[in-house]
Amino acid sequence: MAKSFKFLAVLAGILIIVFAIHVAILYYCNLPLFENLIILSYIVNFILAGIILFVVQRALDKKSSQAGFIFMAGSGLKFLFFFLIFYPTYRADGTMQTIEFVTFFVPYAVCLALEVMYLSKQLNNQVY
Repeated sequence: MAKSFKFLAVLAGILIIVFAIHVAILYYCNLPLFENLIILSYIVNFILAGIILFVVQRALDKKSSQAGFIFMAGSGLKFLFFFLIFYPTYRADGTMQTIEFVTFFVPYAVCLALEVMYLSKQLNNQVY
C-alpha cells in the first residue's frame, strides 16, 4: 500500500511538470492558458488514475486473475467521464477543436502510461 501512495506522489509530481509544460506551450502559442477545462482535466485524470490503481492493486493482492479486466474497465471509466464532463463543453460550439482534445488527452495519456508501467511492474513481481 505504501508503494501505491509513493506512486501517486510521483504521478502527481509528473502531472504538475506536464501541466507546467502544457501551459508554457499555450503561452508561447498565444492561446488561452486556463480555458477548455484544463485544470479539471488534470485533476479528474489524477483522481481516476488513483482509484483505478487502488482497485487493481486490491485485486492483485487477492491474487485475482481479474486485475487486467479491472484495469480495462477503469480505462472505460475514464472515457465515460470524458463523454459526460468534457465532451459536452467541447462540442458546445458545434465543433471540437484540437486544443480541446489535447487538453484532455495529454493528462490521460500521461496517467495511462505511468499506470501501465507501474502495474506491469507489479504484475511481474507476482508469485502464484
